[in-house]
Amino acid sequence: MDRAALSDALVRETGDLAMRASYLETRPHLFSDVAVFINVSQLAGMQRIIAAIETVARHPDYLAATMAWAPVSARQDFGPHGVFMGYDFHLSERGPALIEINTNAGGAMLNAVLARAQRVCCPSEPTDFLRADPFESVVAAMFSKEWRYQRGSGEPVSIAIVDDDPVSQYLFPEFLLTRHLLERAGHSVCIADPSEFAYASGTLRYGDRNVDLIYNRLVDFSLDRPEHSALRAAYLDGSVVVTPNPHVHAKFADKRNLTLLSDTAQLREWGFDPAIVDTLVAGIPATERVDKASAERLWAGRRQFFFKPAGGYGSKAAYRGDKLTKSVWAEILESDYVAQAYVRPSERIIRLDGETVKRKIDVRLYTYDGEPLVAAARLYQGQTTNMRTAGGGFAPVLLMAADDSPQDCDRCATGEA
Repeated sequence: MDRAALSDALVRETGDLAMRASYLETRPHLFSDVAVFINVSQLAGMQRIIAAIETVARHPDYLAATMAWAPVSARQDFGPHGVFMGYDFHLSERGPALIEINTNAGGAMLNAVLARAQRVCCPSEPTDFLRADPFESVVAAMFSKEWRYQRGSGEPVSIAIVDDDPVSQYLFPEFLLTRHLLERAGHSVCIADPSEFAYASGTLRYGDRNVDLIYNRLVDFSLDRPEHSALRAAYLDGSVVVTPNPHVHAKFADKRNLTLLSDTAQLREWGFDPAIVDTLVAGIPATERVDKASAERLWAGRRQFFFKPAGGYGSKAAYRGDKLTKSVWAEILESDYVAQAYVRPSERIIRLDGETVKRKIDVRLYTYDGEPLVAAARLYQGQTTNMRTAGGGFAPVLLMAADDSPQDCDRCATGEA
């Protein structure tokens, strides 16, 4: 990977000359130096799974089931579909396996820049980066569509990119990229901590500006925390457009939803086409809720499962079964967890400090309305993804014909490219 080109691109696309020192140099493991290769059949499999999920998510019985365990703030649908959806996959020998869905998935903007900066030493037709083209106009149009899904017409004047203490966030430079893109599209854009919002008379304000649309990066998915009260009130009144919002998260990203999406009998009862049922059951590892009744069986077979909190994010408080201790298991039983059949991630061989090492891979497709925006892989070591692994981080995804192989090039195969 051409790090100089990436650094130049980040400076150019944010207008921030401090990006090199404040971003790349302080986050050495955010980007990997290699690309990840997938073939067209793997991509097609991922897209079929996503299309099936999007179809099921529109069904009234599925919506009723998910809203039954959703927080109160999530039960009203204001219209937005959710920008930058993230579908995370492991690539198994049986095909792609959906591990989880994220409605405020970080990294799309960064990976679009990364794709442009990556040097391809041995292109093989039809090798290409998986990225919407032209990416900038597609993303700008996405925010305009979100506005119209709720308002019907027009454009938002003022947009706020929102997270708790945003400057301290690991992916803060992505907020700068997004602001720059949306400003070029004609919007007034700020990066804001929602604790600084004020709401009165149907208007959400940040300092001296009114806010029309929120690009929401909070992990308080239901907007329940006291410091988010102004944003919550404006959202529930319909006074501000929020994307992604609590309803979208409850419909897609609550881990309990995977118990429905992987349940053959339930999907058939709801009357879905057998092809959709087969796609979901084959592509989503069997998932069940953890409760006292299943505790003994799940503990005995724990090595076969990955345990995740229903409202979790970023692999926090998630555990591979073979790493569980009895004390952690006791905590899981007192919380709301799901057990997902463990699917071993694929691996990428890289060269690190002169030695050949392996790194695990997951692949994320960023989408909007089910259509791909950009793809990225994450290379890591350990039981869950992270941005702290030497040789790891975000990696661009290159698409190959089904009969191509990256091993045809020794430099790519070993990560020396």
